[in-house]
Parts: sequence; structure tokens; C-alpha cells
Amino acid sequence: MSDEELPPAAKQFVQRHIEEEHGYLSWLGTTVEEFTYDSITLRVPYDDKLTNPTSPPTMHGGVAATLIDTAGGIALRPSLEDPIAGGVATINLNVNYLRRAAGDVTARAEVIRAGGSVGVSQVAVESETPNDGVKPVAVGQGAYRLFQG
Repeated sequence: MSDEELPPAAKQFVQRHIEEEHGYLSWLGTTVEEFTYDSITLRVPYDDKLTNPTSPPTMHGGVAATLIDTAGGIALRPSLEDPIAGGVATINLNVNYLRRAAGDVTARAEVIRAGGSVGVSQVAVESETPNDGVKPVAVGQGAYRLFQG
């Protein structure tokens, strides 16, 4: 994509929206760990309310899917003519689960291509696992409709 830096105000806007203003993502405890021109890293902390009834408890796969969808779309926003007024909507989402997540879940999305009306992102999700330390727990790819504003 670009080596262009995002203005600090843009990073703060996204962080505030996700962490404080977005009902669902805020409820999950989602935080923005890093945000660049063509990538973003989001984290959801481990919480018993988000687990499957397994022994030991593990995070529900929907948390990884949510992060893949959200991070994949947000990573594309800087490519819009107007990242604030423009929009991003999911066209297709593919999630492959690799192993159970037993800790905080972190997703890093990278833009594969941002065209005039469609963008594609790939996302890797990591977490502490029940027996193997921090490992990839899911990978995904999303295609998104880009509304230029």
C-alpha cells in the first residue's frame, strides 16, 4: 500500500470509536493495539463471559470471527478518499479455525488490495492456547465493498 503515516487524530478517532463508543466492540473490551496506513491490530481480553463450556474454558470462536471481520474492514478505511465519511461493508468473510484460544485474542489485519469499490484484507489471530503457549488460533480473509463517500 503506502509508507504514508496516519495522522495521530485519525488513530485517536478509531481508538475512541472502538474502545468507547461502539456498543458491541466496547462491550467485548476490544482495544486498538496498532493502526497504520494498511494494517491494524485489535485485541479482545479473555473474559469468562466469552467462553465455551469446555474444560479448560476456551474463547468462543465468534470472538475471532468478529475480530477478523472488524480488523479486515478497518484496515481498508485509510485507502478511502474520505476515511471518515466513506464506508466499508462486508461482502464475504472466510474464517478458518486452527486451535482453541484460552487467553486474550489478538488479530492483525493487512490489506491485500484496495480498489475503487472493493477491498480485500487478510487477518491472522493469535492467543494463548490450552497447552502450547501463544499460537495462531484462526486465519481469515474478507472482501469488503468500499463506499468512497
